[in-house]
Amino acid sequence: MTALPFAAVIFDLDGTLVDSERLALEAGRRAFRRFGVTVTPGFLEGLIGRDRETVAQVFAAQYGDLDQSALNAAIRAESAALRRTEGAPLKPFARELVAEIAALGLPMAVATSSGRAAAEAKLARAGLRAAFRVLVSADCVHRPKPAPEPYLLAAARLGHPPARCLAFEDSDTGAEAAHAAGMRVVQVPDLVPGSGRHAHHMAVDLRAGAQAAGLLPSRDAPSAQPAGTSPE
Repeated sequence: MTALPFAAVIFDLDGTLVDSERLALEAGRRAFRRFGVTVTPGFLEGLIGRDRETVAQVFAAQYGDLDQSALNAAIRAESAALRRTEGAPLKPFARELVAEIAALGLPMAVATSSGRAAAEAKLARAGLRAAFRVLVSADCVHRPKPAPEPYLLAAARLGHPPARCLAFEDSDTGAEAAHAAGMRVVQVPDLVPGSGRHAHHMAVDLRAGAQAAGLLPSRDAPSAQPAGTSPE
């Protein structure tokens, strides 16, 4: 039997496993409209992959005249309303890939910039929580993405060196964190195009990325390619 190229797999959550970024952006736009504000184009998209503290700081810097507590409450309310109508949609091949990795016997973790409660809820709604041995949330680290700490902690809790871990990310912020941790990085851009600067493989979906990295055998025509400046 051919040895597997990785000992563990670590996933980002929002925009990588769960199709939540689209809902989050819409919730943000609706919340701002409650205050009579039309958000500057690209403003919310620029926050994708950032931790809660950074998002709060950017909100305050850009829209400091708004009541931040009331704004956050409005965002939570709009998010809850969208979840009730749309549930917890997954990214293409997310469920299938997680099942295939489990069948290979590889342990999996999630490393996310979401808070613990939100991450647990998203995974539970998607029916994926039991697949992940480790969940590293923003509450677990001192330095969130793009710092490598979330990925380093996930690898440590899985019991494998970072160099033996494969990471899946959608954002440049997350890819930078995984690469800085010393992992092989697959980037599957979501709503914001990725630069590929910190990725070893850019892919159109999770399955294509897994095939490009050698985790799964390639069965179809290539739909992934090395990033333009693949990191060493």
